[in-house]
Amino acid sequence: MWYVSTRGIAPRVNFEGALFSGYAPDGGLFMPEELPQLDRETLCQWSTLSYPGLVKELCALFIGSELIPKDDLNDLIDRAFSRFRHREVVHLSRLRNGLNVLELWHGVTYAFKDLSLSCTAQFLQYFLEKREKHVTVVVGTSGDTGSAAIESVQGAKNVDIIVLLPQGHCTKIQELQMTTVLKENVHVFGVEGNSDELDEPIKTVFADVAFVKKHNLMSLNSINWSRVLVQMAHHFFAYFQCTPSLDTHPLPLVEVVVPTGAAGNLAAGYIAQKIGLPIRLVVAVNRNDIIHRTVQQGDFSLSEAVKSTLASAMDIQVPYNMERVFWLLSGCDSQVTRALMEQFERTQSVNLPKELHSKERQDYEQMAVMECDGCCVELCPGNCGPRRGNVTGIPRTVRGRGGG
Repeated sequence: MWYVSTRGIAPRVNFEGALFSGYAPDGGLFMPEELPQLDRETLCQWSTLSYPGLVKELCALFIGSELIPKDDLNDLIDRAFSRFRHREVVHLSRLRNGLNVLELWHGVTYAFKDLSLSCTAQFLQYFLEKREKHVTVVVGTSGDTGSAAIESVQGAKNVDIIVLLPQGHCTKIQELQMTTVLKENVHVFGVEGNSDELDEPIKTVFADVAFVKKHNLMSLNSINWSRVLVQMAHHFFAYFQCTPSLDTHPLPLVEVVVPTGAAGNLAAGYIAQKIGLPIRLVVAVNRNDIIHRTVQQGDFSLSEAVKSTLASAMDIQVPYNMERVFWLLSGCDSQVTRALMEQFERTQSVNLPKELHSKERQDYEQMAVMECDGCCVELCPGNCGPRRGNVTGIPRTVRGRGGG
């Protein structure tokens, strides 16, 4: 499996190359060069698997046994989930009127990002030990990414992690989760500004290819492909739990509500849809509604200011994983994607081309949640539960702290 940049200029890399990167050297995000297509038989086989089993199958598909042999991969994933509190790792709670909520908060920090980061850290350690290398991880956080990333690598001898924490923009418990870790390899800095503003210098650093190479820098934000890869399993697990039988033609459709900030989980769901999972995605946002405006009006532009809400990790105006979505919507056209994103970086405003916007409207439904605290249960019983009867809500954590 090879990976290419959404902007089409950087050379292609394998999974290991994508894992150890932040942004691609040309400023884009890595994506699989070709997406595999899953047939009905494969979906039927996967439908009986546990959540860790689904992660193993998806990772094997997108990593390749030449990089991580299957037995090693299985051991790494088992190790990643060994500290989760629920025996199923994740759990589907069945409510009423066909509404279900997928519990993704059973990891150490209670953030859904524990799921992908615990696996990503295991992959990282595997290659570092094999290559006898050391890396410095640079992470910007709107709340839960920082603590989950710290938890995944704290104490590791071959990893240092630097976390930039926007002062005053995280909850107290999130801040304490980050600032009370006393391991020598953990370095947390409070910075002025919001999470979007601290992402800018991080992106500038990763644009300096020589500097990144000299200091062995990488990122564990959801710009990292490994994060998105593991998050695809959420959608497969939810689908199979909600679907009593795969004997019907066509396969049943399940609606998945995705509260989102940086759109990592949204991109994961869209890729899952593209490779054959019959889901309909509903995007839930709070008052920072750039994704809502993008889908409804084709208006991918910043508001005057980030608005603070109870879902602080969703208080994001620059959902950088939308670049992956645009790339897929455009038919993997790197030239179109590069032009859109470079214009956005220059002007902070882009109107999507009509064809791209039309395709986006077809592929997504959209729910604008204006004063949302991130709790899916309150988002859609009246709008989508009774209407379609089989709705999967995917909250970020107990209080819906989402972002990536």
